[in-house]
Amino acid sequence: MARKGFKRNFPPLEILRKEDVEQIKMASLDILKETGMTIEHKTALELLQKNGCLVDFDTMRVRFPEGLVKECLSRCPSSYRVKTRDEKDDLIFGGNTVYFHAAPGMGIVDLDSWSYREPTEREFIESVTVLDALEYNDYYSVYTPYFGYSGVPEVMKMTMGLVQLIKHSTKLPGAGFANYNWDFNFRIAKAAGTEVMCPALMVSSPLALSEFAVEAAYKTLEYGFPCGVDTGSVFGSTSPATLAGSLAEFNAELLGCIVLIQLIKPYSRVFVYGFPHSQNMRNGAPNFGNISNVMFNAANNQIWRDYGVPVRNTASCYTSSKKIDFQNGMERSMAATISALSGASAINLHGGIYGELTHHPVQAILDNDMAGMIGRFIQGIDVNDETLALDLIHMVGPVPGHFLDKEHTFNWWQHEQHIEECADTMTYPEWEREGKMDCIDYAKEKMKKILSNHEVSKKLSVEQEEEINEIIREEEEFYKKRGELN
Repeated sequence: MARKGFKRNFPPLEILRKEDVEQIKMASLDILKETGMTIEHKTALELLQKNGCLVDFDTMRVRFPEGLVKECLSRCPSSYRVKTRDEKDDLIFGGNTVYFHAAPGMGIVDLDSWSYREPTEREFIESVTVLDALEYNDYYSVYTPYFGYSGVPEVMKMTMGLVQLIKHSTKLPGAGFANYNWDFNFRIAKAAGTEVMCPALMVSSPLALSEFAVEAAYKTLEYGFPCGVDTGSVFGSTSPATLAGSLAEFNAELLGCIVLIQLIKPYSRVFVYGFPHSQNMRNGAPNFGNISNVMFNAANNQIWRDYGVPVRNTASCYTSSKKIDFQNGMERSMAATISALSGASAINLHGGIYGELTHHPVQAILDNDMAGMIGRFIQGIDVNDETLALDLIHMVGPVPGHFLDKEHTFNWWQHEQHIEECADTMTYPEWEREGKMDCIDYAKEKMKKILSNHEVSKKLSVEQEEEINEIIREEEEFYKKRGELN
């Protein structure tokens, strides 16, 4: 058993010519060979040098030979399973399967004022409950739904968020890192009987890995979890303003990370992440909803599909809008749809609004309808004797013949359509008579129903709860000794 996701049943969208793909790949290899990366980790530097890299220990600069990059890339599995605490929620990444997953935010937005603040513990749990109930939310990104909640010390927020996620959902959790909390988070996941998805190697663009990032990768591989490689070029700021130049640099950063992972632990499961976006040159802020981000994702998906490594699109839902409004829907639907068409294995979508600053369960419910629509599109059109329905067309004939009362219609109409749960599909008279509700009104109603009726499919055992509580106590003592917790 595993989550089905959606299958793309036609060739993926290709925004680059084959010669463009090869030119970008060669440019990335040139960057790694000539410029290299800064890697602030002595053990990693020694390992890279042992395997043929040119290493300057004074500057911590590493230059990678082309052959080593290609060899390490070949060690990455093209498809693999990730286990959860309920087998029905396991995931199989790779191939033509597309998963949608929840997107995080620092805070929750108020749906009247559109201001944001830190969520309460209750709001955190409610958001997890909604996401667990949504059919097309397949798993959780790191820090989802929020980076923490009020009433918890800063150093404990990521851990306590992970605990709430594991308690109230059986879907694959994401795990974040800060203040050397990885051992505690990984032990909690093991105690609960689940793996975690985490961006273990997070690049500081351009072309640098901190000691903390590398240590996180070592720990992730030690526990045997899939290892995400993540970078976040800002076009014109931390990478060239041109999409081609940014793709070459972005790709080089990811390849450098893959070399390190496959040298530490050959044939490890790798997932390519990335949060690329253009810069708003008027105010210096990220330009989250810009079409260049969508184009970049499409090209990046094409490149990594050619490499044969599963890729996740992060910049596939975040918008520059601060509200659930037309701009929000326009920007996120364009990004998510193109990600699915161009071959992403996973698409960041449910609940995220502006950057990684805001999240709301009402947005997640609306996104679930969007995921269903996109998923139905990539499934394509079945063409066979049954769907062509020639015998039926001949039988019905011209007017006054019709298809409404035919068994073929009953059997097929729901398969062919996707019925959105929160869209206004009424006629005008119906809409006026029923109170003129819009999609946000319907999503609010659905949220109330979920919170009233939904229960997690598999609760933690008493023994698992006790083990997790003991790990939390150990972590608190760890931070007290470091002077970071009273």
